[in-house]
Amino acid sequence: MQPKERLVVIVGPTAVGKTALSLSLAERLDGEIISGDSMQVYRYMDIGTAKASPAEMAVVPHHLIDIVDPDEEYSVAHFQQMATRLIREINLRNRLPFIVGGTGLYIESVTHRFQFSEAEQDPELRERLRRMAEVEGLQSLHRRLADIDPITAERLHPNDVKRVIRAIEIYQLTGKRMADYQHRTEHSPYDLYMIGLTMDRELLYERINERVDHMIAAGLVEEVRQLLDRGYDPKLVSLQGLGYKELVPYLYGECSLEQAIAEIKKRTRRFAKRQLSWFRRMPEINWFDLSSPANYPTIVNTIHRTLAGKFHHTPNI
Repeated sequence: MQPKERLVVIVGPTAVGKTALSLSLAERLDGEIISGDSMQVYRYMDIGTAKASPAEMAVVPHHLIDIVDPDEEYSVAHFQQMATRLIREINLRNRLPFIVGGTGLYIESVTHRFQFSEAEQDPELRERLRRMAEVEGLQSLHRRLADIDPITAERLHPNDVKRVIRAIEIYQLTGKRMADYQHRTEHSPYDLYMIGLTMDRELLYERINERVDHMIAAGLVEEVRQLLDRGYDPKLVSLQGLGYKELVPYLYGECSLEQAIAEIKKRTRRFAKRQLSWFRRMPEINWFDLSSPANYPTIVNTIHRTLAGKFHHTPNI
């Protein structure tokens, strides 16, 4: 029987320390990193999506970063197809693939081979639903989805209008819920090791607040301004991302910068909570608590030894 392809996955809430750990492990284990973040695929959106720096990406090869423009179509099905191909190619190079990120649906679609609906599109239905969102509000549209597909509604934020509409569209066209298609296989098709990072909630929230302040200092406001100057519509899925959506009203003079920053921090903390809820229900994850900086070197060495043993790798000296 042909051996399974190897795959390491590092998940956890935003700001917990996934990037630093992935760089350390991938460098020591001849790894290549596949971004498992639904926002890092977009060009011109570097600061708000917390992409690895050019210097960091020079240390370890990175994939699925800066591959589409902010107004281009990109979905979980695209990610699944691209990531699956990359995992195969990286294994063929006798290197170790790491998927690193916090977008649970994207990552689980690969680790457990979700089957996606191939239902056609109905432009008239989509337009009616878009008008409904504009007239009655995003919550009203989201409640409509919750009535027919509560599982998908729980996964999707009301602001994710595009995916909410698609989920309703699938039900209307097929009579089946999106959740019916997105079932996970019981066992992963990969020789898989999943790492989950967590830390004390108050400490995590403090790190989130500090990260937002750092992003603002690094030029996030100017990054959003340049996206608008390029002509990108604020209603695009890409510009509904955390850190972008909240700064548009400030740039339009509808709120103060302090209000916008406070909103980013609040929504990011809520997002981190949702991320943890998603990952907590995945039994394959091996959890590591990064609350104590003093324990960090021991945790890194423990994970390194585990991966080297599991994948029969001779560490780089």
